[in-house]
Amino acid sequence: MRQRTHVELPLVGGRREVAGAERAAAAERARRSPTPARPDELTPAVDARTLEILERRRRSGRDRGRGWLVRRALMVSDLAGLSIAFLLAQIVFGGTGGMIADPGLQIFLFCLSLPGWVAVAKLYGLYEHDEERTDHSTLDDVVPVFHLVTVGVWVFYAAGELFGLARVEIGKLVLFWLLAIGLVVCSRAVARSVSRRSIYYLQNTVIVGAGEVGQLVARKFLRHPEYGINVVGFVDEAPKERREDIGHLTLLGSTERLPAIVRLLDIERVVIAFSNESHNDTLDLVRSLKDLDVQVDIVPRLFEIVGPNVGMHTVGGLPLVGLPPLRLSRSSGLMKRAMDVALSAAGLLVLTPLLAILALAVKLTSPGSVFFRQVRMGAGEQTFRIYKFRTMSADADERKAEVAHLNKHALDGGDPRMFKIPDDPRVTRVGRMLRQYSLDELPQLINVLKGEMSLVGPRPLILAEDEYVNTAWARKRLNLKPGMTGLWQVLGRHDIPFEEMIKLDYLYVTNWSLWGDLKLLLQTVPVAFRSSSVVH
Repeated sequence: MRQRTHVELPLVGGRREVAGAERAAAAERARRSPTPARPDELTPAVDARTLEILERRRRSGRDRGRGWLVRRALMVSDLAGLSIAFLLAQIVFGGTGGMIADPGLQIFLFCLSLPGWVAVAKLYGLYEHDEERTDHSTLDDVVPVFHLVTVGVWVFYAAGELFGLARVEIGKLVLFWLLAIGLVVCSRAVARSVSRRSIYYLQNTVIVGAGEVGQLVARKFLRHPEYGINVVGFVDEAPKERREDIGHLTLLGSTERLPAIVRLLDIERVVIAFSNESHNDTLDLVRSLKDLDVQVDIVPRLFEIVGPNVGMHTVGGLPLVGLPPLRLSRSSGLMKRAMDVALSAAGLLVLTPLLAILALAVKLTSPGSVFFRQVRMGAGEQTFRIYKFRTMSADADERKAEVAHLNKHALDGGDPRMFKIPDDPRVTRVGRMLRQYSLDELPQLINVLKGEMSLVGPRPLILAEDEYVNTAWARKRLNLKPGMTGLWQVLGRHDIPFEEMIKLDYLYVTNWSLWGDLKLLLQTVPVAFRSSSVVH
């Protein structure tokens, strides 16, 4: 737990006694106040990390945030990626006889076009999402970057033909197109990685509402530091009991003080997580925040069923949230199966030497079979046997009762439905290494090829765990084949509570897309191979 450092002013609490108009007036006064923001002017107890961020920003004397930082980093990375792609195409095809006869003119015209590339990228929204969305990643840029480079190449080609400047060499254009897409995407990943190390990448965030929903939001932010969110505390009318893992987050005051809190603690993001507030109160609060130059996020009332495929449409000016039907079309199912067969077959072929080495290591270091087989619940409530490399001693099942008291999910009133033991004494030395990097799961490629599993899907539950999934909506997770990876793997792996894991499976099934599967596969690689203490 982080150390807390208290500053002296008393907390502000009590009932809300300010009407919406007065709150808006307070926001306007806070926005126009010429007094510079200082963290010691406000009264809450904030933790040491927040004070360090505020002090470092105050000393720098720069009014910069994530948007300023990432936009400039991405612009530089885009220009660098395009320039390197252009130079490599020049080198491969020679300085002359390419797109334009004079190599000097080629370079001059390309440099002249660079501001146009940046302008078109801005039109595609390639510089805006990082400040607005906490979960935005470089993978989300692949499609717009593809469009950007494709449009740019065609414009370059058409302009050259139209004005008679170009003697086009198609090979050079194609090479530049391929290189530019790859290099721009890679350079953006590097730019984001570098930006995340800056103090300006962190967004000081307050959560309005310290109830169950607000605390859930706080735990998710704390569990995912890659989002770059520094949770300063809660804004609410009265203290709420909080779990130990977020006990260091204090109540900063009531909503009447929110404009002052935003200004004085350099707040860049406000998350409204009311679970019981009236519609008018929430509207008043949002209106008061619009003048404070902060990102406002609102947790929807039905957040459990809202996913990335939810659409917005209007009826006579009234906005409606559209939830797609819970079904997978035949063509979508065929595409998903085709991807499973192609990638699992290729994976088994390429990984054959590694699989042989791992099988030999399992066999030589402990008695017992190489593979572990276990019955799991599959799609349509059809059971199947899952394949893994054996990571435990041969008598692991017989010893389960003697280690049951170590189950981390049953300790301290936890969830006994899941059986996970840190540093399980039944795990072999080689098995621990296999689990650490998820190598024990590679034989599941056989299950995928056989059609029992998919590369991406809901978590394959053992039958004892599946018995706890007894609500109609939760059983919908069986509409798709279980996967080797999924949302549960990417977002929390083995630390996600059982109920939340079921909700993630339902969210995956109701929002399935082929591009979503590809993104999850790419996101799984760094998660699976990140060295950590893993329990299965």
